[in-house]
Formats: sequence, structure tokens, C-alpha cells
Amino acid sequence: MNIKRRSPHEPQGHSSALNDILFILLLFFLIISTLANPNVVKLTNPKAKSNTKAKQTVVVSINDQQQFFVGTTSVPVDSLKPSIYRVVAKSQDAEPTVVINADKLATADNIVAVMRAAHELNLKTVLAVENNSR
Repeated sequence: MNIKRRSPHEPQGHSSALNDILFILLLFFLIISTLANPNVVKLTNPKAKSNTKAKQTVVVSINDQQQFFVGTTSVPVDSLKPSIYRVVAKSQDAEPTVVINADKLATADNIVAVMRAAHELNLKTVLAVENNSR
């Protein structure tokens, strides 16, 4: 009688390389996610010769269809002031700034509406433009 006994060692796969690969992928996605700007609404900005930088507490965008966005959230004109106030209250900056990111086709009335809402909240406004020197 030939009775085979089970081997005392169970076959195992090595997963040490898998841990290294997962760690590298995790680092890659963490670095890429910090480079992405969450406040992105695709617009064509007007051009200017000077380069003005301001800390962006609130970004209000106006696209070519005259729609308003506070951050990336679409907002009607009549609730523009409360939406800006909510973002400013959440950020708690010492000098909050409203950056107006308007498309070339945005009307002056809409830009002034954003400026008026910021002025009523005693906030500084900056109009975002593309640098013409490039």
C-alpha cells in the first residue's frame, strides 16, 4: 500500500512586491490630487499686461452663457451674495478676496453684479486675466 502523506508545508504566494507597488501608486495619486485645482470652470479670460496675484478666498466665475459659479457650484444671480458669504465664513481669512473669473463674452453688468455683492460684504475684488506677455 502506497499511502501518500500531505506535505507539512502549504504552498504560498509571495506578496511583498505587491505592497511596494500599492505604496507607489498611493503616493502617485496623492501627489496628482494635490496638483489638481478643484475650482476649475473652463473660460477664456481677457488679456492684460500686468501680472496681479491675490489670495483666492472665493472664486466667482461667469461663463459665456452668463451663468454664475461660486467655486464650481452654479448659482443664480439673486443668491450670489449669500453664496459668497457662506464660502468666506467657512474660510475665516483675515483679508478675504473675491476673484472674478469672467469669460471674454461675459457682460459688464454681470461682472458689476459680482463686484456689488462683494462690496456689500466689504470684500476685496480682483478680476482674473491672462498674462499677455507669454
